[in-house]
Amino acid sequence: MLDKPEIIQTEILQAAIIHLTIPRSEMQKVMGPAIGELKAAVAAQGITPTGPIFAHHLKMDTQSFDFELGLPVATPVSATGRVKPGSLGGAKVVRAVYHGPYEKLYTAWGEVGAWMSAEGLTGAPDLWESYVSGPESDPDPSTWRTELNRPLVR
Repeated sequence: MLDKPEIIQTEILQAAIIHLTIPRSEMQKVMGPAIGELKAAVAAQGITPTGPIFAHHLKMDTQSFDFELGLPVATPVSATGRVKPGSLGGAKVVRAVYHGPYEKLYTAWGEVGAWMSAEGLTGAPDLWESYVSGPESDPDPSTWRTELNRPLVR
């Protein structure tokens, strides 16, 4: 299920990020370890996360994902291994919350795109997902919440 999209202005968030370029087929294999690496690096520096994990997709491709996996933080991280300081947001976006399993995110994004077209809106080439609640909070996928954000072309 997808909540009705809305247009909002996001604030810039400081983040710890790992940049990944991987084949689409590798996503399930790569995501969990990268999230663990990101959380461990932030914790080792004594930094508290200020929000959920996100994936900022920089380019859309049918064969691969080029994205920054990130974790919002209150203070900048020091670069360590693949973890680097970064940021997210500071854009006018279409936002909708998707309720359900990650396997259906593609369909939810299609619904967001259809809503944008009906409203005469044009999206920027990037987008991001914030994983508000997921398998770490409840094994039942019907309880999972993913915030979908598509920046608008000005």
